[in-house]
Amino acid sequence: MLVIFDCDGVLVDSEIIAARVDAEILTEAGYPITAEEVAHRFAGLTTERIFEIAAEELGRGIPDALVRRAEEETDSRLEREAVPVRGADAMLDRLDWPRCICSNSRPERLRMTLEVAGLYERFRPYVFSARDVGDGRGKPAPDVFLHAAAVLETDPADAIVVEDSVSGVAGAVAAGMRVIGFVGASHSWPGHSEALMDAGALTVVRRLSELPATVEALSEWSPDLV
Repeated sequence: MLVIFDCDGVLVDSEIIAARVDAEILTEAGYPITAEEVAHRFAGLTTERIFEIAAEELGRGIPDALVRRAEEETDSRLEREAVPVRGADAMLDRLDWPRCICSNSRPERLRMTLEVAGLYERFRPYVFSARDVGDGRGKPAPDVFLHAAAVLETDPADAIVVEDSVSGVAGAVAAGMRVIGFVGASHSWPGHSEALMDAGALTVVRRLSELPATVEALSEWSPDLV
């Protein structure tokens, strides 16, 4: 059994940091939105994709300089403010299964965020960015999940993914993996659990302390038993 973690919003409480930056700059660009709305609508998507969607809805382009500024400001704030989600270290101490990380984040941001939060050494070298895999397609494409399973010589059916975003859940389901939704980080919103279940998560946890027992239960679960 392989346990695959998303990074932002699962291991590191970083989604809300990025959402605040994106909200500030999108509002400045004429697309008024709150950090809570960014987290609700766009959690798990890259900055580029978020700004592309905003531009499509505005009916006009958003300058590339603003996208770059959002990336740079997010990096700066993550370097100062990123912290692990409560209970991450204790959960990892209890989790006996092989594990890795699959993220949409740029490789350099992914490593920096994990290092600032003190978690990088607990996963390296098995830290995978979707941008480094194949054509660089991010979640909801299944590519990064399938790559991780291949590297760790695990049948996708024997992998359990922990995700906080609809796009991440969809990607893991498309990869043929079981998914646990997580709604315990600062960016969670009313209806978050239901959205993850609707996307294909088999169950949802609110605390990382619940995860080892949930993984254990799902490791013995089979659709043939339902």
